Amino acid sequence: MKNPGLEKGFVQVYTGEGKGKTTAALGLALRAIGHGLKVYVIQFMKGNIEYGELWAAKCLEPNLIIRQMGRETFVNRDNPDQEDIKLAQAALALAREVVSGGEYDIVILDEVNCALDFGLIPFDQVLKILQTKPEKVELVLTGRGASPELIQAADLVTEMKEIKHYYRRGIKSRNGIEI
Repeated sequence: MKNPGLEKGFVQVYTGEGKGKTTAALGLALRAIGHGLKVYVIQFMKGNIEYGELWAAKCLEPNLIIRQMGRETFVNRDNPDQEDIKLAQAALALAREVVSGGEYDIVILDEVNCALDFGLIPFDQVLKILQTKPEKVELVLTGRGASPELIQAADLVTEMKEIKHYYRRGIKSRNGIEI
């Protein structure tokens, strides 16, 4: 039996320099699926990296869909490759389609804040998605560097602040924890 969905959807932003923005969004997704909601995740600037959430999502389909829309290399903030711009704009187009379609209760735009901060996509188009989303769709935007304008437009904003991180001691990303 399908859950009747959310009575009202809000806009959430998870930002900041600390670890845990994507993890928090995926935790929300897992909780929502447990209540019969459907979640669609669009990962900006991520591609061909076998993050653990991709494997887990396959077990939860069709209630959880994750779509990577990037290359596996880091994007050069000062001089982004045209391919990175093209992929980010395709992710934005997919976001417009998924959000406006209303089939999913929660839509997570993972790393969209970074795509905005790097100038890969225009702010006004993201703002339009927020302003025109169906009433019952919850929208979550993650990534460092959320602009003051995006923060103003959101209903909930959480900033992750790094206090201490083992990366500083040379510890690499670990499967199941960071990947």
